[in-house]
Amino acid sequence: MSNITEQSTLPEVAAIVSEALMESGIIATLSGGSAVSIYTENKYLSHDLDFVTAAMIAELEPVLAKLDFVRTKTPRLSQFEHPLIDWFIEFPPAPLSFGHLHVDHKDCALIKLSYGTLRIITPTQSVMDRLAAAFAWKDPQSREQAILVATYQEIDWDTLKEWFEGEGESAEEFERFRLAVEKRKSRS
Repeated sequence: MSNITEQSTLPEVAAIVSEALMESGIIATLSGGSAVSIYTENKYLSHDLDFVTAAMIAELEPVLAKLDFVRTKTPRLSQFEHPLIDWFIEFPPAPLSFGHLHVDHKDCALIKLSYGTLRIITPTQSVMDRLAAAFAWKDPQSREQAILVATYQEIDWDTLKEWFEGEGESAEEFERFRLAVEKRKSRS
C-alpha cells in the first residue's frame, strides 16, 4: 500500500519512489525540472518527476504498482500517474547525460529525507542539465532554471566552466551566466 497522499509534496513523492526503486535493485536518478524544484524550494514548479534509468518497463511497473502508480494511456510507455497527486513520473532512458557529458550514477547525490533516500543529480549537474536544454533548444526558461539552482545552491564553478568548454560554449557565455547568478544572489 502506498504512503503517498493528496498532501504529499514533490520531495516526499520523489524520495518514496526513489527508495522503492533502490530497494528493488533499480538505479534511477531524479533529474530535470523536479530536481530544479527541489533545489530551489519550489521557486520553479515541475509537473513531473524524471528518473533516468536503464531499467525496463517490466522491471519498473511492479515496483510502482506497490505505490499505486499506473502506466498512463499516453503513447509514452514510460509514464506513470498516481490517483491522489498531480505529478506524474517519467523514466527517460540511461545514460544520464548533460549535453556531451555522461555521468555515472555514483557521481550523483543521495539525500536522506524522512520519507526515504532520494537519488538525485547534484546542484552543479542540475545547472548543466538545464543549460544543456537552453543551448540545444535556445530555451530561455531552461536558462532561468539554471540561474535559480545556482542562486539557491552551492555550485562547483570550476567543474561548470570545464563543462561549458566541453560543450563548445564560449568563456564569454560562461561569464554572462556567472554574472546573472551573482546579480540574482545580490537581489535575494
